[in-house]
This record gives sequence, C-alpha cells and structure tokens, in this order.
Amino acid sequence: MSVPATTRFEVRPVSGALGAEVHGVDLANLSDEDFAELHRLLLEHLVIFIAGQQGLPPGAHVAFGRRFGEVELHPYLPRLDGHPEIVIIDSENGGKVDVWHTDMTFHASPPIASILQLVDCPSTGGDTMWTNQYLVYEQLSAPMRDLLDGLTAVHVIRIGDEFSSRAEHPVVRVHPGTGRRSLYVNRLFTSHVPQLSRNESDALLDYLFDFSEQPQFMCRYRWRPGDVAVWDNRVTQHYAVNDYTERRRGQRVTVLGDVPTGDPPRWEHYQAAPGQRYWPTRVNAVEPY
Repeated sequence: MSVPATTRFEVRPVSGALGAEVHGVDLANLSDEDFAELHRLLLEHLVIFIAGQQGLPPGAHVAFGRRFGEVELHPYLPRLDGHPEIVIIDSENGGKVDVWHTDMTFHASPPIASILQLVDCPSTGGDTMWTNQYLVYEQLSAPMRDLLDGLTAVHVIRIGDEFSSRAEHPVVRVHPGTGRRSLYVNRLFTSHVPQLSRNESDALLDYLFDFSEQPQFMCRYRWRPGDVAVWDNRVTQHYAVNDYTERRRGQRVTVLGDVPTGDPPRWEHYQAAPGQRYWPTRVNAVEPY
C-alpha cells in the first residue's frame, strides 16, 4: 500500500502493471483539490477504483465526468431516464463484451476516459480486466517498435452487415498528458494496417493482439455494488469476464476524446495488384460497446 504525501486518500495498487483502489473519496462532494489528485492518480495508475459510492446521484456522476471534459450522448446504447449522458450497461440487454478492446476507437476522436459504476453485481464472477498498453509497447523489441511507429491502423464498427464508422489512427500513439508511447490497436475494432498487404496485416495484428493480452500487462478487479472505475482509454484495453448468470448492471459516463497522435506514417497505403482481394473483414464488433 502506498499513500502519496499530497493526498488524504488511501491508495492500494491492484497489480504490478496498472490499477489502484482509492479510498476516502466522496464523488458527490468533490473539491477541486480532490479532483486534481484523482486525475493525477489516473495518469499514474491508468485505471482507478473508487469504492463506497452507493447512492451516488446521477447528476454527480455526470458532473464528475465533466471535470475531465465534454461528456458523450451515445447514439446507440440505452440511456438513464432523465440523464442522457449516462449509458446503461445491462447483461440482460446485450451488455456482455468478453473481447479485449478500447472504447470506440472507430471514431476520429475516441473517448479519453470512461467512468463506470456497477449498480448490480452477480454474487460471483463478472470481474473486469484491464491492460497497460504503455508496457505492451515498451516490452516489444526495438526493431518491432521502430516498424510500428511508422504505421497506422484502420478501426471500424459494424452494425449488422454495415460498416457505420471508420477512423485511421497511429498504431503507436503518444499520450498528450505524459508524452509516453503506447500500442493502440485492439481485437474488437481494429480492421487492418493499410500500409501492409492483407496477409501481412493479419499476421502482425494477430501477433500484437496476443502479445498485449498476456497476464503480466493486466489487472483484474472484483466489483462490489456502488464501486466506480475510471480508466484512461488512450492507454488501456479492457475485457468484461463472462462467467456469471445473475444480472450485472452498470451506469457509464464517457468523456469525449482528443485526436490520437503519433509519428507520421513512413509508407503509403498498400496497393493490391489488379484482381487481388485486399479488404480485410476481420472485425468482430456488432454493437458499439
């Protein structure tokens, strides 16, 4: 356990890779100094877990999100009556996403942060896992990092049979608050690397997905009713473990994003030979979770 000298909060790291429980916080009555310290802890730990927030008013949930930036009005997911900024994530209404992903990377400006409160938790199971994408990038070999620094990736969302949103981002993005580099591709939304042939792109992405999902890059959190998790979407992936049958319901506020930046691509888009099929359709996403 570590307690930073600049805060009255009790901070307990969850794993060696990322994540920390923060105790002594009242999100309904948060001072500017308290928020500044939570923001610092988020940049340090990438995901923070704030316990003891049962009864958090929806207005306070939204107000907390607005301290980070503009909050989203989600176009697809069900929202809390009277509070359109709060999305309902319900296991009985499609809210199970057991695929590693970063939220909404198919947008030109993906979210910078998500703030999720679990209202109903199963008696066993239903944990969420996160990965530290700084560490993923840093533990790749120097030649691999050099290659990835010069590539982009296309991210898409598919609703039914249609691709409804598409964005191209650096494979390695630079965090605007820390200056650190992180791997920025994910299994759910990343379609292909346009500078490579289809086979090369598939092989590289499969390797990166598998590499980034190793246990040494992870933390795992066991929810209790009322817990709030805040994570930095720019440098994490997450996975909701689907190992339960009881209802699991949460309320999420999403903070709108900045434009991912990194090194400019060093190569043009790959041009397939005449008659050669290129467009990869590997994306799993059918709903924007």
